[in-house]
Amino acid sequence: MRVRHTAALGFTALTLLTVPACSTDTTGAKPATVSSAQAGPPAGAAQNTAPLSSAALKTRLLVESDLGSGYLRKPDRSARHDDVTVVGCPALNELGGDAATGGSLTFPHQAKAVFTYTGGSNSEFTEELYSDSAGKLSESIGRIFDAMTGCPTYQVVAGGTAIDMATQKLTAPHQLGDEQWSQLLTFSTGGQNTMVKQTAIRDGSVLLIVSGSPDLVDRHLDKALAKATAAS
Repeated sequence: MRVRHTAALGFTALTLLTVPACSTDTTGAKPATVSSAQAGPPAGAAQNTAPLSSAALKTRLLVESDLGSGYLRKPDRSARHDDVTVVGCPALNELGGDAATGGSLTFPHQAKAVFTYTGGSNSEFTEELYSDSAGKLSESIGRIFDAMTGCPTYQVVAGGTAIDMATQKLTAPHQLGDEQWSQLLTFSTGGQNTMVKQTAIRDGSVLLIVSGSPDLVDRHLDKALAKATAAS
């Protein structure tokens, strides 16, 4: 299947191809355990239901001062449009091409920030915020995570470069938000592996996705959610 890569969920195979390959980073990573999305507060709990504008979401993104020393925000850049071929994953084929590289979220209200952490092997940390009705957010992110983790292994070919992919569901922090998803992605190419943890939290009408090396995701998830869902 040949597809087009558009704006993608967190770290994607194409994004990782644009940064130097690095050794597997497992610092702070927890053992992978299979788990589906987990429900948060019981039905009827109060929720922030009004969608936020992109401008409002932008003010809720983390900044360097929130993260601490050693972080540099990368300049925003336009989306890449590389041809991608997915081999060996019927679940991704059924969902559609965008999911092959992480799943395109096309919600009209969104904001994104990418940081380089110079304190450890030039790791990257990405935060994405989306806003829409709770039902739309839940359905879209759920389909993407289910498709990506539906195949334990598959291959992505981009620009003539073959990337072996491995995905594992992780147990998401059920105490955060209304719904949670998490996965561990391993990208293997040229004899080197890169591990990326991706965690999504839906809180009312706000969807937070953080991606990066497992230790950075674990370190900053709580503060990212707190800022993303703070009362205006």
